[in-house]
Amino acid sequence: MRNELSNRKTLLRVEGLKKHFPIRRGIFKKIVGHVKAIDGINFTMEEGETVGLVGESGSGKTTTGRSIIRLHRVTSGQIHFCIDGKMQDVHQLAKPDLKEFRREMQMIFQNPFSSLDPRMSIRHILLEPLTTHKIGTHQEQLTTIEELIVKVGLRTSHLNRYPHELSGGQRQRVGIARALALKPRFIICDEPVSALDVSVQAQVLNLLAALQQDLKLTYLLIAHDLSVVEYMSDRIIVMYYGKIVEIAKSKDLYHNPKHPYTEALIAAIPRSEYNPSVKRMILKGNIPDAFDPPSGCNFHTRCSYVQEICRQDEPILTIGGDKRSQRVACHFADELDLQGYTS
Repeated sequence: MRNELSNRKTLLRVEGLKKHFPIRRGIFKKIVGHVKAIDGINFTMEEGETVGLVGESGSGKTTTGRSIIRLHRVTSGQIHFCIDGKMQDVHQLAKPDLKEFRREMQMIFQNPFSSLDPRMSIRHILLEPLTTHKIGTHQEQLTTIEELIVKVGLRTSHLNRYPHELSGGQRQRVGIARALALKPRFIICDEPVSALDVSVQAQVLNLLAALQQDLKLTYLLIAHDLSVVEYMSDRIIVMYYGKIVEIAKSKDLYHNPKHPYTEALIAAIPRSEYNPSVKRMILKGNIPDAFDPPSGCNFHTRCSYVQEICRQDEPILTIGGDKRSQRVACHFADELDLQGYTS
C-alpha cells in the first residue's frame, strides 16, 4: 500500500547531478571523449515515500543509484542527504559522518546470484555489516540476524547454508536482510526482482512493501518494468539517455503520460488479454550514439511526434498539463494526446 505523503521532510535532494565516464583509446589510453551516463538531473525525495526510477537499459538509472550511495564519484552536481537532522552533501562527508551515512543508506542489488559471496555462509554474510560497524556484542549480533532472517520470510536454519544452496528468491531475501541489518532509513532497490521468476517477483515486492510499512523506510526503486514500479511507487521518474524526461505521481503518469517516451514505455507493458483499442508502439529510428549525442531533444531520433524545434532546442523540465506535481521535458507536452495504460 502506498504512503499518503503530507508534511514530510525532505530526505534526499539531487541537484545538477552529472556522471561522465571517459572513453580511452590507443596504446596510451588517451581520453578521446566521454559517455554522459547522467547529464544534469534534479529531484527530491521525502521521508517515507517510494520513488520509482524507470527507463530502458543504458538510460542512467543504475548509475544514478550508485552515485547517490557513493559507489561512483560524480563528475559534478550535489547529492544532499539528511544526517542527524541536517542536509549534507554525501560526496563531501567527513569520516564520522560518512560512517553514519553508510548506516542510514543501503542498497539491494539486481542480481542475487552475484551479490552474495559464495564462500561465506548466510550467517556470516549477515554478520559482516554488524561487525564492520561494531554494533552490539557478538551474542546481540547473532540475535539480530536471527530476527532479520525470520523478518524476510526465511527460517533460522537458512543461516547455516551457503548462497548456492538457496533459490533465487531466497537469495534476494538474504540480500534484503543484509540491507536491513544496519537499520537504514533509505534503501536503493536496483532492479530487485528482474532476475527472478515471475511467480517469485510478487512475493519479493510484497515483502518490500510490508517492510516499508513496518520499518518506515524510504525506497528509490530502480526498474525497467513500469508495472512493477506502478505497484510500489508514490511518484515515478522517467529517464532517457542520462536525462529526466518526466516526473509525476504514479497514477497520473500511468494513466496520463505527457512525454512520448513515457507513452512508449506504458505501451510495452504486457496485457493479460488482447485489447484492439490499445495502441501498440514500436520505437523506430536510431538509438543515440553515447559518444556523439544528438542536438536538441535526445529522444527526437525515435519520436513519432518530432518537429523541427525538437531537433534544434533541448526542452526544459517544466510543469506539464494542469497538475503542478507533473513535470515533463517536451516542447509539445500540452498539445499531444498521449495514451495511458488501459488493460
